Amino acid sequence: MLSGGEDVPDNKVTNDLWVFGYGSLMWRPGFDFLESCHARLHGYHRSFCVYSHVHRGSPERPGLVFGLDRGGSCRGIAYRVADREASAVVDYLRAREQVTQIYQEVRSPITIVNDRKKVTALYFIVDRTHHQYAGKIDFATQVDMIANGVGQSGRNPEYLENTVRHMQDIGIEDKELTLLWQAVEKRLGVKSD
Repeated sequence: MLSGGEDVPDNKVTNDLWVFGYGSLMWRPGFDFLESCHARLHGYHRSFCVYSHVHRGSPERPGLVFGLDRGGSCRGIAYRVADREASAVVDYLRAREQVTQIYQEVRSPITIVNDRKKVTALYFIVDRTHHQYAGKIDFATQVDMIANGVGQSGRNPEYLENTVRHMQDIGIEDKELTLLWQAVEKRLGVKSD
């Protein structure tokens, strides 16, 4: 458990909502939760496969944000939300994640890493038929788009940096994302810590 709230016995049946975060939800969930745990989702991987036209870019100069794309697995954070708060949290997530309808809302099992328990969680996967789906973009293009992206939620490099640093802080290693961040820093003339 990363942070806590009230204790709920393992044998207590609850209708609490689980939410799986793999990008900005890991470092800025924006909602109250009872607990957060390391989790793994099978069948999808974290990828810069979404052109951002709102949060980290614009239609004229898109940024890149993460989507869950088919294949592999993804480590992230699972948040347990009290049943009484679930409806409001789902509304909040839909407003935050579905500004352009690039994602599909899914509820399916994820694995809580520490105890290997499976829970049904809400998460958003990329809609491959949507015009903002970028697919697999070469490294140099990712660096350029991220370095130059700016949207309503801020600069695209901050999104990448916050995700990489948070993943490092909680022990999730992703060498490709770290290399990408280093390349973006170099492009921007920023010195790494």
